[in-house]
Amino acid sequence: MAGYVEHKEDVIRRLRRIEGQVRGVQRMVAEDVYCIDVLTQVSAVNAALQSCAVTLLDEHLACCVTEAIAQGGDQARVKVGEASRAIARLIRA
Repeated sequence: MAGYVEHKEDVIRRLRRIEGQVRGVQRMVAEDVYCIDVLTQVSAVNAALQSCAVTLLDEHLACCVTEAIAQGGDQARVKVGEASRAIARLIRA
């Protein structure tokens, strides 16, 4: 089960908002809007995606990783490793 299941609708709503932002950026490019204005909107989309990713990561840590640690064993190490790699990907992005 996904760790975000209790907040699934919130995550979907955020992703739909981001999708709308991306469509807005596409429209700006099609309409030859000034480069800096487009870049400002691209930055806003990136920030929204990062915020969504942090929310998903928080849910993963609070649910999946916490449960695995409580159970102990190899599963705990696997879940902590997954979380660590996800954090590393977010930092690099």
